[in-house]
Amino acid sequence: MIVSTIRFGDIDIQDNKVITMPKPILGFEHLKRYCIIEREDCRPFLWYQAVDDAAVAFIIVNPLFFYPEYRIEVNPRELEELRIRNVELVETYVIVSVPSDPRRMSINLQGPVVISTESRLAKQLILVNSEYRVKHYIMEETDTTVDEIPEDETVISEVAV
Repeated sequence: MIVSTIRFGDIDIQDNKVITMPKPILGFEHLKRYCIIEREDCRPFLWYQAVDDAAVAFIIVNPLFFYPEYRIEVNPRELEELRIRNVELVETYVIVSVPSDPRRMSINLQGPVVISTESRLAKQLILVNSEYRVKHYIMEETDTTVDEIPEDETVISEVAV
């Protein structure tokens, strides 16, 4: 299947790599199909590209990259919705926000996207009663500073279940 993107042009994605979100991302209820685009020059970040809208793509990252202690609890009902039989086959990502000042880059630890690699179903969870916030500032909470990011690298936007 050919997926059109604004950032990368047309990309050939295998049909079995399309992820369906029966309950879409808040604010994007009309978009239910996504694919993950990996680019060597963007690591550790990935692109969560809407299949049906070339202009919509979220920057995502495995939260363990920045927060090794990150853990979430998933309601058994949500496991059923995503047809998760084996938690080993679940990937968890968080959405990255990249403002014009990269020092203010943040990740949303309160709203992770959980993907069943078996059923190819996904859902954005809303973690209520958790210590996680919608904005965890990456640069402030790590030892990285903007000066330490090489100029030739682009700065852009799995957890136990």
